[in-house]
Amino acid sequence: MTTMQITDLRAREILDSRGRPTLAVAVSSGSRHATATVPSGASTGRNEACERRDGDPARYGGAGVLGAVESVNTEVRHLLIARHWTGLAEIDLAMVELDGTADRSRLGANAIVGVSMAVARLLADAEKVPLWSWLHVPGGRPRLPVPHFNVLNGGAHARTGLDFQEFMIAPLAAASLPEAIRTGAEVYAALQALLTERGYTVGLGDEGGFAPDVTRPEDALQLLLRAIEDAGYPAGQDGIAIALDPAASQFRQADGTYLVNGRRHSSSDLVQRYVEMVRDFPIWSIEDGMAEDDLAGWRELTAELGDRIQLVGDDNFVTNPARIARGAGLGVANAALIKLNQVGTVTETLEAIEICREHRYGQMISHRSGETTDDFIADLAVGTGCGQLKAGAPARGERVAKYNRLLEIAADAPELPYGIPETAFTVRLG
Repeated sequence: MTTMQITDLRAREILDSRGRPTLAVAVSSGSRHATATVPSGASTGRNEACERRDGDPARYGGAGVLGAVESVNTEVRHLLIARHWTGLAEIDLAMVELDGTADRSRLGANAIVGVSMAVARLLADAEKVPLWSWLHVPGGRPRLPVPHFNVLNGGAHARTGLDFQEFMIAPLAAASLPEAIRTGAEVYAALQALLTERGYTVGLGDEGGFAPDVTRPEDALQLLLRAIEDAGYPAGQDGIAIALDPAASQFRQADGTYLVNGRRHSSSDLVQRYVEMVRDFPIWSIEDGMAEDDLAGWRELTAELGDRIQLVGDDNFVTNPARIARGAGLGVANAALIKLNQVGTVTETLEAIEICREHRYGQMISHRSGETTDDFIADLAVGTGCGQLKAGAPARGERVAKYNRLLEIAADAPELPYGIPETAFTVRLG
């Protein structure tokens, strides 16, 4: 069995795309070096692995990560250096055991995942293969994913009057990854022109999408339809479809109702509103349509729409293999969002994807609202063959970095297939 020895490990504090601190990690094995930078979410599930923040109000309003940096530079460094390791899984497990908490809060999930990502890059380099080729799951076949561009932002990502958080376009019918990215950029430009024409502001939300003063989700959907048309594409399964991330936990009230555009909905009311949206608009995927703790609502939504469109669990699954398996057994959703920092290590992320495959659940690799120019998730999406990636709008350097990495992979490996692999559900739009 091949072994490796880590000879140096360092972390430092840097800024993410929202101007908040995060970590950069550098790892070495002899003459080989690799780095990683860590993303951070704004809309987070309560069961996510826990970031370590300093809490010092005199620095970054308490959001500093010097403690997480110290975790890497002291305890984790002491653990990893001068030992021979058989692979990433052994290293990730050792870090989890060193932390000793269920939520990674002692060392910090942000510290652990940064090391895990950097070591994965180091191992790929040691084997002289691209990162995407090194990142794989049993039975998976690498493929180029359909990009999901978040072109309209609301909720926690924009802080406007729009309660739904993300309105995405998905070029399902594009013939290739480069064509899909061109399509997304053209619709994004058409949407900007449309918003300007109608007198809306064209300020950007956290993920690069426009944040106009729109309050009804249906009005936002109408804008997307018009922009798709203005860009010269058909809307729907044979062209550009729409994907939503309402992030329903963010607008669920203490009494269990959901407040959307000033109107209260029971769980059943909200499910029926989604049914109407799917009837009236070419929506192919809905993520976090119900709150993370609304099991009855999730089951009702899945029963109503789970055989027609993709229903993605995020806040309720938090990239946790056990939670995904439990949800599958309870009839919740038919796909899971996959976020590296949500579970805390690359190894557990790959395990989560394996569990999805076992249950014929779709998988969508995702960025976070607080990002860096690190393009690890582009390689992750390709290597695991999940067929879906959301990385924000085709704008802002930290988002475009992921799409440009996909274009690089497509150019370097033209033999890779493109598109979403078959899953348990059938898309029947309209």
